[in-house]
Amino acid sequence: MAAHILTEAEKEQFAEEGYVIARQLFGSEQVAEIRACFAKVVEEGRVPGYFEPKTAEEAQGEPLLMYPRILYPHRILDTARRYMLDAQVIAALTALFGEEPLAAQSMFYFKPPGGRGQALHQDNYYLQADPGTCIAAWTAIDDADQENGGLVLVPKTHRSAIQCPHEADPALSYFRDEVDLPEDAVIVPADMKAGDVLFFNGSTIHGSYPNRSADRFRRSFICHYVGVSTLRLGHHIHDDLHAADGSIVKVASNESGGPCGTAYEFEPH
Repeated sequence: MAAHILTEAEKEQFAEEGYVIARQLFGSEQVAEIRACFAKVVEEGRVPGYFEPKTAEEAQGEPLLMYPRILYPHRILDTARRYMLDAQVIAALTALFGEEPLAAQSMFYFKPPGGRGQALHQDNYYLQADPGTCIAAWTAIDDADQENGGLVLVPKTHRSAIQCPHEADPALSYFRDEVDLPEDAVIVPADMKAGDVLFFNGSTIHGSYPNRSADRFRRSFICHYVGVSTLRLGHHIHDDLHAADGSIVKVASNESGGPCGTAYEFEPH
């Protein structure tokens, strides 16, 4: 049995606010294992198709080119795949979805000092889960606060429609998409300690600001999940879902152009 089960209050917060933080879902040894796994990737220098960092000269001062995100690490790293399907995470997601979850994708972000943020956006614009939505499990591998570019969220926007984004300010965001805020919206910080896991709805507006610290990374391991009743998903992930036992599940590709009415290239988190 999973050791951490969301309380009724936590489940109610997710239902009302569109997000909840499970404090210390992972212990220090587990966080250290994840951190060491990705530190080894950096040490080895390059994994074609997954991690292709630039030299300082090639990056011309852009930290995120020297420490690019890793997409789908569960496909190449046993540790990433194991934590993507961790029993505590699966138990929490089962409670939040009200049904069996399926893991759709994984990512690892380094966000070094000086790294730009990510403009406000909604995840299900990219995953295109239908019916329903996706849920993110965002695990802090370092303490994350507003100095080093921790996440911010807009409560209650999980009830909002998925927007067609406009272009973000490239001085603040490396991510090109940005959505509008509803009237009277309040942006709240999601400050976290290493080992905390933030769960949020695929419609919840969220993002981050630049890492303005002098020497603090903001590493995070992020996975997205959908419910087992999902029938269609974005073309990039529809045929590579993972059930809790590790078996592969396939659903139909969502051929919709989404709220913009046109196809797009996948740009998650």
